[in-house]
Amino acid sequence: MTRNNQIPNKLKLVRIMAEEKKIEQLDKDFFKRTDAFINVANDLTKEHDLGKVSASLLYAAARFNAYIVASSADDKAEADRNKVEAIEYFTEQYRSMLIANMDDYIEKYDEYLKR
Repeated sequence: MTRNNQIPNKLKLVRIMAEEKKIEQLDKDFFKRTDAFINVANDLTKEHDLGKVSASLLYAAARFNAYIVASSADDKAEADRNKVEAIEYFTEQYRSMLIANMDDYIEKYDEYLKR
């Protein structure tokens, strides 16, 4: 038995990921939280170069997402079984978000990067 709604291991992770996607689409505070992280990153660029801040932000996201996957499992073996699927999910999410944001910056280059 698993803790979250008695769902078998693999299905539980799929359900968590699907619910996160729905929440992201419906959550009114999504962009408030996003802006809070961006503001922290922007503040850090006052003392550190962009590449180092970017690397730290990526590492923090990876660390936090690893925690989410591990803490949603009932034991170490379940966390290990969920690893590949979680990596695929988070990698695809990042890729999709990066593409969308790159497209947005290219489309609105002059507006966003007033030079």
